[in-house]
Amino acid sequence: MPVIPQATIEQVRNASDIVDVIGSFVKLKRAGTNFIGLCPFHNEKTPSFNVSPSRQIFHCFGCHKGGDVFTFLREFENLNFVEVVQRLAERASISIEFEMTPSQREEHSDKETLRTLHEHVAKRWETTLANDARAEAARVYLAKRSISDEAVKRFRLGFAPDEWSDTMNWAKSKKYNPDLLEKGGLAIAGDKGHYDRFRGRLIFPICDEQGRVIGFSGRVLSADQKGGKYINSPETPIFSKRRVIYGLDKAKRPILKAKSVIVCEGQLDIIACHLADIENTVAPQGTALTVDHARILKRYAEEVVLCFDSDTAGQQAALRSLDDLITSGLAIRVAVIPQPHDPDSFIRKNGSVAFRQLIDDAPGFFDFLLDYLCRLHDANSDRGRVNIVEEMRNAVQKTNNPVLVDTYAQKVSHRLDVASDAVRAEFAKKKRSFKRPEPESDDQPPEESEYPMAKPSPVEFWLLKLALIDRDSAEWLEAHLDLDWVAHPAVREILQQHFALAAGSDGVGMPELLSELPSDAFKRLATEAVTDGRTIPDPDKQLRDIVLRLRNQFIERRLVGIKRELTDASDEQLTKFLAERKQLKDLTSHPLEPLAGS
Repeated sequence: MPVIPQATIEQVRNASDIVDVIGSFVKLKRAGTNFIGLCPFHNEKTPSFNVSPSRQIFHCFGCHKGGDVFTFLREFENLNFVEVVQRLAERASISIEFEMTPSQREEHSDKETLRTLHEHVAKRWETTLANDARAEAARVYLAKRSISDEAVKRFRLGFAPDEWSDTMNWAKSKKYNPDLLEKGGLAIAGDKGHYDRFRGRLIFPICDEQGRVIGFSGRVLSADQKGGKYINSPETPIFSKRRVIYGLDKAKRPILKAKSVIVCEGQLDIIACHLADIENTVAPQGTALTVDHARILKRYAEEVVLCFDSDTAGQQAALRSLDDLITSGLAIRVAVIPQPHDPDSFIRKNGSVAFRQLIDDAPGFFDFLLDYLCRLHDANSDRGRVNIVEEMRNAVQKTNNPVLVDTYAQKVSHRLDVASDAVRAEFAKKKRSFKRPEPESDDQPPEESEYPMAKPSPVEFWLLKLALIDRDSAEWLEAHLDLDWVAHPAVREILQQHFALAAGSDGVGMPELLSELPSDAFKRLATEAVTDGRTIPDPDKQLRDIVLRLRNQFIERRLVGIKRELTDASDEQLTKFLAERKQLKDLTSHPLEPLAGS
């Protein structure tokens, strides 16, 4: 991947005031030297979200998230690090020159050119829909579907004129190469040259998670129009159907808030839901959810509600989504839309309240599956019951969850009026090994795991607090504190990085320190320590007392260890251990002194 030079990263960091950045997303109120607000990462009524302008960090005392401006934007917008720096650089009008190989530079340039081209084409089709006489049929169609002008603007709907070379002629006038339009999926190469892929269709721009146009979907306006109902962009350097989710750029914040995402089939369903203030809705490109779609949704939601059409194709689409959703760890429910409706028509006829109720009442996936199988097979026949049990077994076993397996063994037993022991025995058969998919490797590294650690002791927390809030303490601490005395691994690592950064400088800022810490859990501990509002009387004396106490606690732990080791020690080891024990016992009576070599 292209690399952003460290100097540019620091330039962007220095130009991005954390109060200004966070304040554009969260309503902040000054509280003393800091700012407070309602945390955007969890639901709360009393502000516990703290932003420090002097240290350029944030910390929530409710959910314990914390970090610098990069951490905030990464968490809030669900971006990788490069995307965060790019977003903040754009905000600060800083240009980024990536460190790239010649091939990477060429690939990057091609993608940027294609994104620019798609943005220009999207704007042109928007203008055509709004003002061109050729788009009258499209405007009439949207009015019949009750799609407001506001929705048209929000989703950037457009119209591609019903002409073979309208887009091609415009592109030529703008000096775009026809081969570039073909590479971007906007043109098709024919015997007589290139011609437009999208003609005479209502256009839905497809955006990535950052809202950049990367492809299009074109819908016919009448049943007698030639071609398929929808035409979509083919695979291109910037568009991959299996990784793109329509509407996610607009839905990601509502999804994060609700911790749930509603997955519908089509663009008009999504627009209808958003118009009804049901904004945690998205659609895959095609009816089938892929493993990549599931991974993406997992970043934002804990639960997926599948809301496909009630026809056979819609239900089969829900079933095809099983494997990939299960591997993601997402909870799954299925909302069945009564025939002949889809979400769009159901909302228009019954209203948003009825649709919300439909979503709230949606059964779990395996309950839906059991109902489906009982309709598909004859539950009153021997063969039908065998088929139902087998298919339920194969599906539930994929969860690798013995509780779910037993739960649905009981439900199947009750539904089919078959002895529960028999169903449990069948569910225990032929358990298939299930390999979870490997994390993506091309776009960004897998998400770092949380460090499984307990809280530090009060003494070590106070040590961390004193060390980080008093920049002048680093030199004294490095001379008097042996990091082996610190039992908590995160406190030890934070102090080590703090000393390293402070060496040879006038002090170290929190953003620089946070950038060196290995996990979000470490960062949260550091930000919690410096934002802790408790005052420390006589901090110099406190710091000395804490270090002395940690030294003596370490000595006590070592003496206990020596006592254990003496049991099986050789003569040579015995002499060594006894000498070490005497040295340690003598040390406990000594005042705190600089370490050897300091």
